[in-house]
Amino acid sequence: MNLKRTKLYDWHVKNDAVIVPFAGWELPIQYKTGPIVEHKAVRTGAGLFDIDHMGQIMVTGADATEFLNYVVTADLTNLDPWNSTYSLMCLPTGGVIDDLFIYKQAEGWMVVVNASNLEKDFKWLKQQSEGKSVSITDISEETYMIAFQGPKAIEVLDSLTDKRTGAIARFSSADETLFGVDLLIGRTGYTGEDGVELFYPAEKAETVWQGIIDQGKKVGVEVLPIGLAARDSLRFEPGFPLYGHELNEEKTPLEGRLKWACALHKDFIGKEAILKQLNGGLPSKLVSFELLDKGVPREEYIVLSPEGEEIGYVATGLYAPWVDKYCGNAYVKPEYAKLGTEFLIQIRKKTKKAVVIKRPLYRPSYR
Repeated sequence: MNLKRTKLYDWHVKNDAVIVPFAGWELPIQYKTGPIVEHKAVRTGAGLFDIDHMGQIMVTGADATEFLNYVVTADLTNLDPWNSTYSLMCLPTGGVIDDLFIYKQAEGWMVVVNASNLEKDFKWLKQQSEGKSVSITDISEETYMIAFQGPKAIEVLDSLTDKRTGAIARFSSADETLFGVDLLIGRTGYTGEDGVELFYPAEKAETVWQGIIDQGKKVGVEVLPIGLAARDSLRFEPGFPLYGHELNEEKTPLEGRLKWACALHKDFIGKEAILKQLNGGLPSKLVSFELLDKGVPREEYIVLSPEGEEIGYVATGLYAPWVDKYCGNAYVKPEYAKLGTEFLIQIRKKTKKAVVIKRPLYRPSYR
C-alpha cells in the first residue's frame, strides 16, 4: 500500500518526529518531547497539529442547503454565514458513516471529513445528490489544514491580526491573511481547549506552519508541534469521539451518546431508525471507565460482567495525562452503564477491574 505524505512530512522528519502509518498516511505520532509533554503543552500553552490528512468537500448549487440538511443530522437551515457546526452522516440503519464539521461559506458549504472516510463520504454524497441541483467537489488536494490549540494560541494569532482572531466567536470563522497567505480561520478544534483550525492553499503549508512557531517565539509563547498520540488523549479527555473507535457504521448516535448532534425535529437519513431505537431501547451504550487494577486497556479488549459474562468491548483505552489515569471508553450493555458500576476488562489472559466514571474527564475550557 502506498502511503500518502503531507507537505510538512520533511519538516516533521527534520524535527525528530516518529512517523507511523495512519488512515493511509505517514504521520507524526510524537516528537522528541514525547506525547505527555505535548499533551500538557496544549492544556497550558499552545500546540500545532498537522491535520492535512483530513478531507474537505465543497457542496454548492441551488439545492445545496436542502440537500445537505437531509444528508446530515444537524439542522443547517438557521446557521448564519461563516458559522459552523458538528454533525453526523448516517446510513438508513442509523449507523454512522462519518462525523463532520460543516462550515457555511458565501459560495456554499465546506464539509470537513475524516481521512479514512474521504472516498466513502464523497461517493455517498454524490449518490444522494443524483437528480438535484448540487455540485460535490473534493478540494482536499489544494486545501491545507492545520490546528493551533491551547490557552495561548489566540494570543499568538491576535498579535498577528490586531486582535481580530480573538473577536471570532466560537464555531464561527473569518477570512484573514497571515504571512502573506490568504486563509480561513475557524474557531474550532478537537482538544477541549480554545484555538483555531486553519485552511489555506496547500503550496503554502510550511509558510504558515513555521510562521506561527516563529511568531510564538517573538511573543514569548513556546509553540510545540503535536503528534497523533497526544491528539488522541487530548480529544479523549473532553469526550470527543474518534471515527473507527467510538463511531462506526454499526453503532448509532444514541448508543454513542450523540443524541444532541441529531436534530430530531427535521428529517434526515437514518432518523427513522434512530427514533425506533429511542422508543425501543438501546442494545449498547458508550461509557467512560477508569481502570482500578494495574494495566493498560486497549481497543477491542473484551468487557466482562463481574460474573464473567461478555457485555461489550473497549472502544478507546489509554493513559490520560491531565487526569493521570489509565482509562477509556467502552460499549457495554445498558444495564452496566450507570455511574459506579464495576466490570472486568480482559487484558491478555488476566481480568482487570474497572469502574464507570462521569463523562467528560476534562471540561472544555470554552464552556
